[in-house]
Amino acid sequence: MTTRRLTALTLEQAPGRARELLTDIVERHGSVGEMVSTMAHSPALLDGYLSLSRAMKRVKIPRALSEKLSLAVQEWIGCGTCREAHRAAGLAAGLTETDIELARQGTSTDPREAALIGLALRVLAEPGSLSDEDVSEVRKHGWSDRVIAEVVGVVTLNLLTGAFNLLAGIQPEAGEE
Repeated sequence: MTTRRLTALTLEQAPGRARELLTDIVERHGSVGEMVSTMAHSPALLDGYLSLSRAMKRVKIPRALSEKLSLAVQEWIGCGTCREAHRAAGLAAGLTETDIELARQGTSTDPREAALIGLALRVLAEPGSLSDEDVSEVRKHGWSDRVIAEVVGVVTLNLLTGAFNLLAGIQPEAGEE
């Protein structure tokens, strides 16, 4: 059994701004997930997460490719909860099981996509090593500066959610992954 290190808060338990944010989510969607209700311990963190999450829905990176980036990053981070969420989202976006497995390995059968996935993993694991040549190589695959910049946002959002879930102990029960 997974031990929760931080507890999810109810609307009544959430402090100030976090209560407002949770109330808004419940009014629009009917419920709040465990990660979001646990983030409510910090109104600043919750507000930042929700803002970044909304913003990253407007990226130019195609949805299926964004899910591949997320799968690669979450595989590296090791968050089973996020990995499963992005697997389901990837399937909904049209990915095959092979696409998902390759993304989890940090690659794709499409060289353009593989270049962007590789960049995402470098941004996550070793951003200080990125060079002019690395950016030029991604551009040679036809990716715009906007998309290249948005990779940082996708990676950052995944690092935030994956690290938070791991810290809080929000992970699938053994055998669920």
